[in-house]
Amino acid sequence: MLAPQVGCGDTASMTGFSSGPSVTTVTPSSTSSGSTGSSSTGSGSESGPGSTSSGSTTSTSPEDTTGPKLDMPVPDGGSGPPIGCAGKIDFLVAVSANSTMQNQQELLITSFPDFIDTIKAQLPEFDVHIMSAASHPLWAFKNCADCDDPMCDPDAGLPFCGVQPEFCDKGKTGASVTFPVGTGASNRRCDLFGGNRFIVGDEPNMKETFGCIAQVGISGGGSVAEGMVRAIGNEWVDGPNKCNKGFLRDDALLVVVLIQDTYDESSEGTVESWIEALREAKHGDDDAFAVLALTTDVDEPNCEGVCIPWDCTALNPNRLRQLINGVEHGFIGSICMPFAPFFEKTVAHIVELCENFVIPQ
Repeated sequence: MLAPQVGCGDTASMTGFSSGPSVTTVTPSSTSSGSTGSSSTGSGSESGPGSTSSGSTTSTSPEDTTGPKLDMPVPDGGSGPPIGCAGKIDFLVAVSANSTMQNQQELLITSFPDFIDTIKAQLPEFDVHIMSAASHPLWAFKNCADCDDPMCDPDAGLPFCGVQPEFCDKGKTGASVTFPVGTGASNRRCDLFGGNRFIVGDEPNMKETFGCIAQVGISGGGSVAEGMVRAIGNEWVDGPNKCNKGFLRDDALLVVVLIQDTYDESSEGTVESWIEALREAKHGDDDAFAVLALTTDVDEPNCEGVCIPWDCTALNPNRLRQLINGVEHGFIGSICMPFAPFFEKTVAHIVELCENFVIPQ
């Protein structure tokens, strides 16, 4: 596979990413007003979150480009399972720590809290969980002077500068991130309300706290799909260490957000196995989860992407695009465009999924 290693960013910082075709990069504007973004579903053409399909059959084929559908189960005379998630949504965010991801992490941190507020305004009983899942196994300080934690002693020496890491902090892809470290990371223990390893709706400092867990830095690389799969798997949800205990709720809609500016070639498994992991986590209900991906668009059909390689016609599809095409409710946007318009396009779809969510019995 010819796979571009940069989707959008500073080409001067491509150390260790020399394989694949050269890419002409576009720096996204931090201002989203008036922009339509490049959100797409399936085939790459722009489609709003209210798009519907008359069919209800789910396809796992990477070539399925029908986009999200809204075929919802209808309660049987009131005797069936409860309908509606009662405002409960679990947001799982997996962010790449590739060396080219600094600007993209800043865009995520500034746009995602507004996305959450917009959904909250439409769901009176909004009850949110937000977790950042590690997309790589690295956890180590390179310079004690970079530590921003008040308990960190720069004179204590490496590796942890006097800060005691928890089991779930160290080298655990998919585990909840509460102490991001590395170049450009928060480099401190994030103070999450209630002592959880994820944000809850009562969090008094939502934007600041999300900024802390989402600023994962640019020195660890990224396997965001693998981070997603492991985050909802038995290893961290029900295993002996339970790094993600309490995050995933049976009576909540699951919304996955994947941020990676390159092809995801290093995640273990296949696209089909990733989709199956999502289905298993949500008891086989394709309407119980949605996947949003912001990634390189160099593989857009007909070379219509903004992150333009020298010869996009020679490129195979990004596996993240295949993932979006293979789920019932998937959205993909260009990481080389402002993030806010992309998130805005998904709000109505997510709210409708929540309102029609069938609680498993």
